[in-house]
Formats: sequence, structure tokens, C-alpha cells
Amino acid sequence: MKIIRGLHNLLRHPQSAGPGCALSIGNFDGVHRGHQAMLALLINEARHRGVPSCAMIFEPHPRDYFAAKFNKPELAPARIATLRDKLHELRRCGIDQCVILPFDERLASQPAQAFIDQILVGALGVRYMLVGDDFRFGAQRQGDYAMLDVAGAQQGFDVARMLSYEVHGLRVSSSAVREALAEGRMEDAAALLGRPYAISGHVVHGAKLGRELGASQIGAGDGFRTLNLRFTHWKPAASGIFAVQVHGLDPAPDAAPLIGVANLGVRPSLDPNDVNGGRVLLETHCLEWPERVRAALGGKEAYGKIVRVELLHKLHDELKYDSLDALTRGIAKDCDDARAFFACQAAPLAAHAAQRRQTTRDRI
Repeated sequence: MKIIRGLHNLLRHPQSAGPGCALSIGNFDGVHRGHQAMLALLINEARHRGVPSCAMIFEPHPRDYFAAKFNKPELAPARIATLRDKLHELRRCGIDQCVILPFDERLASQPAQAFIDQILVGALGVRYMLVGDDFRFGAQRQGDYAMLDVAGAQQGFDVARMLSYEVHGLRVSSSAVREALAEGRMEDAAALLGRPYAISGHVVHGAKLGRELGASQIGAGDGFRTLNLRFTHWKPAASGIFAVQVHGLDPAPDAAPLIGVANLGVRPSLDPNDVNGGRVLLETHCLEWPERVRAALGGKEAYGKIVRVELLHKLHDELKYDSLDALTRGIAKDCDDARAFFACQAAPLAAHAAQRRQTTRDRI
């Protein structure tokens, strides 16, 4: 997927996205099933026209911009996905190119018609546009579907809009995903997303306290060492302690993920002035660390490696512990609870496999 970053790249090189395109504009936070349906339709229309499919996104989220401008952090929506994960999912959907525009004063104050003339027609050479039923654009949100439709008829591009996408009578939206994640309803979030909720990124250095806690206080081998990923937005949609699966540590293409327990948040138990400066972290402790994984890493740490962590089940909210002893006991209990969760998940699968084996024998 080709990525075009910044308004200057579009305006400096007109039609840098290619010989026209089929375009959809949105924040695409989470790239949920509603987004996926829209993008599938967009890709089909692009193929019929012989042009690339293109998604335009904004970074930061427009509501983040206005929250900072008016000093009202409550206006900023909780972020479902990092930019990395958003781009990954757009690529998985089959989008040919993505335009990332910084939402700043220049874009916020640009009249809707100027946006059409300069960006959609002048820079992108748009041939087809697909937007959601509540799409608005331009200064003071003056632009809407009706305006786009008129402009398209006058300037030579088709415009369509997609109505709400529903699953079992529930409207699929980023707001619905945020609500499910905030309430710890991970299965509901997965149903809306069409996949388990996951966060990916490079493993970064942390305070390295985890490896000392278990080893020194309860003799837990390597201790509670963690894989640390930074969640780049200050307001994640989910937070707390989760049973997780980790992908990317074993290089084998069919390797099973490692199970673990993870903390997503600002770690209230620790000093906010530590090496991570109080930033949001996803800290994952793998419950198993097979020798094949150790061998794949060459006996080294996983720093710099890109991993994906699926948050499958919420155990509880973040807790503040009074001492390192209490913290150690709390982590140990979280590990036990995560193991119990995975054991419960494995039992029906084992029973189903046994039933299939019996059925096969009966047929023979």
C-alpha cells in the first residue's frame, strides 16, 4: 500500500496518488466491520474504473485537534487503534494507497469548496467518492453529501454514500467499539471488529522492574519480565489487565501464539517519572517462553522486534498497590487467572476434537 503523508506532498505534486482514484474519507479508527464493508465496495468500484482505491485519514483525529485548541480534553475520543495498526488493517483490506493529512488550523479553516477543488479534484483527481451517511467536511463542517453530489456532477466524479452497517440489529461504529472496550466486553468488541482487539508495535525498553519482582521475591525464574509496547495516544479505548495472546516472537509461519497477561495503561503502581515518563504502555508477560522462541531470538531480548498482542479477556481494571510485595502477589494472581481463562478456552476445543475423532471411528 502506497502511503502519502501530508498536504504539502499532495499540493506540491498534483495527482501524486496516480491517474485519478476511487476515494473514501474518514478516521477509520479500529477499521471495524462497517469500515471493512465500505472499503470492499470502494475497491470494487475502483476496479471497475481502472483506478487505484484510496483512503484518506487524519492524524490527529479532528476532535483531538479541537480538544487541544479549546483546552477541553473531554472532547477527544478514546483511541481504538494506533496509526500503525490502522494502516496495517487498511492494507489487509486491500486498499492501494492511503493519504494521511495532518488535521491542523490550515485544514480546519479550509472552506468545503476549496477542499473539493484543491485536494479532491486538483491533487487526487478523484473519479469516485464513497462516504458514510453522516460525513461532514470543511470549515465549520459546512460540507456534506449533498454538496459533494452537486460538485461531482459539475466536476466529473461520481459520489455515493453508504448507510449504517448492522450486525444482529446493532449499528457497527467506532463509538460502539469504544464502548465495548471501555466496559471490558472483549468478545463484543471482537464481533464488531471482525477480529480480536489487538495492539502491535516495537518492543521498547522499560524500567526492568518486572524481571526482578518475581525472581527476588517468590523465586519465579526470570521473574515477571515484560514485552513493552507504547500506545502512542494518551487516551486508549481499553485499559486494565487482560489475558492475551502474543504473535511475532516465533518466526515459524504456522507458529502458535504465546499466551500471557498484560497491563494496558499508565501503571499507577509505579513512579510516573520513570523511563517511560508516565506514557501509556502495554506491558505483556508471557506465561510460557518455549526454548524455540529463545533460540529464535538468539538468547537475546526482544527489544526492537515487532509483535502483535491480542487482548482476549479483561481480568480487572488497573490497581494501585501499597508495596512491591503486594504488587508481586497481584501479578501472580493475574497470571493464575489468565491461565484459568485459557484452560477454560481449551477445554471445549479438546472436547470437540475428541468428539470428531469418535465420529470418525464410528464411520470407519
